[in-house]
Amino acid sequence: MGSHPQPHFAIFPFMSQGHIIPLLHLSRLLRQRRSAAAVTIFTTAGSSPPIRAALHDTDISILELPFPQNIQGVPQGVENTHDLPSMSFFVPFVESTRLMKESFEQALETLKPPVSCVISDVFLGWTLRSAERFNVPRLVFFGMGQFSFTMYQILGRERPHAETNSLDEPFSMPGFPHLKLTRNDFSPPFNEIEPSGPYVDFMAEQITSMVMSQGLIVNTFYELEKCYVDFWNDKLCPKAYCVGPLCMAAAAAPPEKPGYVGFLDEKLDSGVDVLYVAFGTQAELSEEQLLEISEGLEKSEVSFLWALKSKGLEFVPGFAERVKGRGVVVEGWVDQLGILRHGGVKGFLSHCGWNSVIESISAGVPLLALPCMAEQHMNARFVAEEAGVGLRMRPAGGSSVLGLVEAEEVEGRVRELMMGGEEGAAVRRKAAELGGAAADAMRERGSSMLTLDLLIEEMGGI
Repeated sequence: MGSHPQPHFAIFPFMSQGHIIPLLHLSRLLRQRRSAAAVTIFTTAGSSPPIRAALHDTDISILELPFPQNIQGVPQGVENTHDLPSMSFFVPFVESTRLMKESFEQALETLKPPVSCVISDVFLGWTLRSAERFNVPRLVFFGMGQFSFTMYQILGRERPHAETNSLDEPFSMPGFPHLKLTRNDFSPPFNEIEPSGPYVDFMAEQITSMVMSQGLIVNTFYELEKCYVDFWNDKLCPKAYCVGPLCMAAAAAPPEKPGYVGFLDEKLDSGVDVLYVAFGTQAELSEEQLLEISEGLEKSEVSFLWALKSKGLEFVPGFAERVKGRGVVVEGWVDQLGILRHGGVKGFLSHCGWNSVIESISAGVPLLALPCMAEQHMNARFVAEEAGVGLRMRPAGGSSVLGLVEAEEVEGRVRELMMGGEEGAAVRRKAAELGGAAADAMRERGSSMLTLDLLIEEMGGI
């Protein structure tokens, strides 16, 4: 490094587990590279304990800022989206973070060595002004993959859907003639011809802040989404830095094993493949959909481990008893990465949140896509049609990507993936291939590590 000062990255994740976890992995990588950058994580007291637990074996600093109090529309004491009664509270919650600007800047002034770059979530667009005040670059973290984010940007800029008469009418995407999408592939309200409302206004402001920032950090690897990364860096801005899969920088799992690992070990010893089933922390499945999934799993005769929220457990009474020995239902939190890396797990029935998709790909595990909300329908398209690492579950009726996925479809697709059907075998092969490519990207001199070193050089002032 010669006489250059040590680079210091101030990292500010949005207060939501799916947004926090990848940035904790990134903070480890920044600390571990040859430049040994100083890293400070900014959060609040309510989100701090799991962050401290995740980084307990590092010397990464964690600074707590006071979360705004007595905000209309934000339940008292809630500091993480996980604790919001429903996502209808999201806009007041995320808007309230602007009130943290003064305390954030006061904390930035105290950093030693001085801050050289701010990395913040796309939802925290106001941090751009803070970075400008300190005359340092701001990098944006957006938890989407490059394919999905590019499609949303093209939709907003080019409006290729403007002439459609229904939500399920196909249209072509400018720049990608092979793609035929529908408005139902995009989440409301962005799939409307003239989207409007508080969330649309909020996101427009965040995208403006992103465009004015110095870079976009994407939790992917170049080889996985090559043509979409190239398109973005040629036609859109700011520059995309692909530095993932970030989950491959996760700390080693603790030595004590959760009880469900015994089930996985037993199945592995017996030569029985296990399907992992989980739908993330934010996705809400209807009672009707949960019943269809449980019936399909029961009839499939496949072994499975289902991580289910306690609320969901109420909707499937007696299910755990009926599948005892073949299937396990785990209530609450599980070590998803540990499960996907277990040798006995050979498939993942998922809502296709991007963290889940990239974790599954990094583990070489094929997916069954049952998207629920946000950009998950776009991720499901990517999984099944672009990357070829999974099968898509189709709603009843077949004319739309939306609707109830019935038990018969669940049973059939689970069997296809797990019992060696032709389609299932093809996606298994592709998942194994891309799992190897993910590992290569994260190795020394791999594409993601070279990109990370370039990022440190360009943004860290070295």
